[in-house]
Amino acid sequence: MDGPSVALPGGADPVERMRVLRRAHTAFARDGRVEDPVRAVIATSWRRCDRAGVSPESAPEVELAEAEVRSYRAQHPLARVMPVFRDLVGAFAAHGAHLLAVCDARGSLLWVEGEPGTLRRAERLGFVPGARWAETAMGTNAPGTAVAVGEPVQVFGAEHFSRRVHPWTCAAAPVRDPRTGRLLGAVDITGGEGLAHPHSLAFVRAVARAAETQLALLDPVPQAAGDTLVALGRDEALLAGGGGATIRLGRRHSEIMALLAHHPAGLSGEELAIALYEDESVSPVTLRAEMSRLRGVLGDRAPLARPYRTAAPLEADFTVVARHLAAGAVSAALHHYAGPLLPGSTAPGIVRLRRRIEDQARAAVIARADAGLLTDWVCTAWGADDAAAWRALAEALPPEGRPAALARVRALDEELGAGPAPARAGAGAAAPPRRATYPQPARS
Repeated sequence: MDGPSVALPGGADPVERMRVLRRAHTAFARDGRVEDPVRAVIATSWRRCDRAGVSPESAPEVELAEAEVRSYRAQHPLARVMPVFRDLVGAFAAHGAHLLAVCDARGSLLWVEGEPGTLRRAERLGFVPGARWAETAMGTNAPGTAVAVGEPVQVFGAEHFSRRVHPWTCAAAPVRDPRTGRLLGAVDITGGEGLAHPHSLAFVRAVARAAETQLALLDPVPQAAGDTLVALGRDEALLAGGGGATIRLGRRHSEIMALLAHHPAGLSGEELAIALYEDESVSPVTLRAEMSRLRGVLGDRAPLARPYRTAAPLEADFTVVARHLAAGAVSAALHHYAGPLLPGSTAPGIVRLRRRIEDQARAAVIARADAGLLTDWVCTAWGADDAAAWRALAEALPPEGRPAALARVRALDEELGAGPAPARAGAGAAAPPRRATYPQPARS
């Protein structure tokens, strides 16, 4: 069962393996050189961590308070399969002095359960619900790396990027929505060096598959729940869920459905036309013709008229983000934020809504001043040129991690003609102008 995914090959001495891995870790931390016997999956992860500015001395931060964790995980899809995880992993973890951990798709821990003594050790490490264990926060680790690469992974001792995690070994596998393939998070077993056995990786992979099978059987979207509109980060929205098969909408139809999802009480023809067309002189006949074409596409799922409104309850991904932001659940909001709303749209109503959502998300991330959240933001297409976020990231990082972020701030300030950036600027400072990463019509 040996292979590149196995941390400790058969017959290997774990003590000797740990010794040479510590030496290799030190070499990489010193000059970026990868030495044998570092596996390819680990070397690639170390390089990602280095590019992201993660320190080998990194420590986890608890970004979700206890009440926020309870609220977030209660509505998380993986809550439905926690009985499966507990049945399959719980007894094994307790017997072997290991832990069962479940994280979301961003690497934030939602559940950590197991043998009491091991739990106390994990608490001192910061391996607790609400803590961020993404690669961008804690470097190479099984749950964080599993969600980063979307594959099962085993991490032994000094293969962890953070030195404080070297005494631990873990194995994790991603869990996906069986209907859409969307990454939901990962299930992880964490403990001592005994988990470096190949059977541990096979076991956690089987547990993840069992959870996905259970999710498929549970059918978490009831037929009466109405449709779901997926419009973030894409120019052509998807209409999916209870109303029938998933439908890919054209750009104009995507705009119409997004506007109606934002206004569940409905819009008059005049209101919808104003929100939809840049040219205010567009004839009402144009809108009626567009709605007629939409009815041809959607059939009995098409909007109703007088006023224009959805035929059934319509949940949109951007309304989910807005609710989380309103509740202060920043991590949960970013979990659902796949990018700007219909980024290529120039419809006035969409432009205003897109700006509002992105500005609220961006302000929440900067105000939280969490290095992991800020790193995730600036590593996206829409946050890559956000000088204020880079400046806040430089402030949030430890001193040794700041140079790269500050260099990016200076480069952006020069591009935008804003002059040199201060060496240290507070996260709450006023945001300078920034270059848009998607088409932006003139503000109305």
